[in-house]
Amino acid sequence: MEEINISEDMMNMILKAQRNEITEYYIYSRLSRITKDPGNSKVLKDIGNDELKHYNFWKKYSGKEVKPDRWKIFRFFWIARILGLTFGIKLLEMGEERAQDAYQYIAGTIPEARAIINDEDKHEKELINLLEEEHLQYVGSVVLGLNDALVELTGTLAGLTFALRNTRLIALAGLITGIAASLSMAASEYLSTKSESDHGHALKSSAYTGSAYIITVIFLILPYLLSANYILSLGLTISAAVIIIFVFNYYISVAKDLNFRKRFMEMASISLGVALLSFVIGYFVRIFLGVEI
Repeated sequence: MEEINISEDMMNMILKAQRNEITEYYIYSRLSRITKDPGNSKVLKDIGNDELKHYNFWKKYSGKEVKPDRWKIFRFFWIARILGLTFGIKLLEMGEERAQDAYQYIAGTIPEARAIINDEDKHEKELINLLEEEHLQYVGSVVLGLNDALVELTGTLAGLTFALRNTRLIALAGLITGIAASLSMAASEYLSTKSESDHGHALKSSAYTGSAYIITVIFLILPYLLSANYILSLGLTISAAVIIIFVFNYYISVAKDLNFRKRFMEMASISLGVALLSFVIGYFVRIFLGVEI
């Protein structure tokens, strides 16, 4: 190997890169051993082997053995286990993308680094795209259930809040509406999907749609069950809707490489816009009908 003059700052960067690579080797290796799907297990094993090659490449220049980050291994292992392989791994790879500036700086002194990093990163991205997870195949069904629940129920609850001004009545009416709507959405999704695919796929699609709807209903109605102040309850429900939109869109944007900001703003604008309009309608309906509760 040609003698290269490496500064102290660059050596620290190399050691940091080396530690990242060996850490990610252990993450992928552990996940590959506990993953039941043979295809996914092989993909994870191959990515882990790539990370080990990266580690050995940096080791040539540092001349040192580096220990992995045990906390990072623990953290990302369980993120992938709980939230899904694709999400966990792509979240991990986002950290590698942020390290590209340091890698490019190193490549100014070690030209070989640029070619190896680019080739291996491309290979890893190709491998990650081979991962298959059932719940990501039904994202469209989840979006349908979640979006409908957010738009319909935030609007319904906002309208009922000013029309009824009683948290228990609002919760009762909202819960009945939400359950009926979730069953209707699940049935509609089943009939729609069945016309395009087999019975099993249609059943799963309807289950994902209905589940996403009913879970959203529970979170949106909960404030009305916990507080007697209808204005506070509406505020908490709107906050819950924004949080649900934020968390869901962040998850999907990472797992499926989508634009988070655009999706979040679009979904939040629609849900909050409908809620505001419904609140105004509830006010005028109450005045027009002369209802006092």
